Amino acid sequence: MPYGLVVRFTARDAAAAAAFDQLATETLQGIQAEEPGTLVYVNHIPVDAPNARVFYELYEDRDAFLQHEEQPHTKRFLAEREQYLISTEVTFLNEVAGKRPASARES
Repeated sequence: MPYGLVVRFTARDAAAAAAFDQLATETLQGIQAEEPGTLVYVNHIPVDAPNARVFYELYEDRDAFLQHEEQPHTKRFLAEREQYLISTEVTFLNEVAGKRPASARES
């Protein structure tokens, strides 16, 4: 069953937000290259909060999420992100119903 989460990060200021974006971009390169079980990993800027970032992540299943957490690029992101942030809020999600690309495998 697909497994998702939404994470809201709030950066200290605009410069910290830009540095955080760079770190996230570098992390995304590893995700794209090494994580077939990561179906969606998107960084958003809320319209009314330029120093906030909202990540939406969708994994093939909980095991794919756990594999994501063990990747070197993810561990680097987790270790380095705090220097840019004043808060992090995580909401884990269990799918009820949805639509996803046909290429995403169903469990």
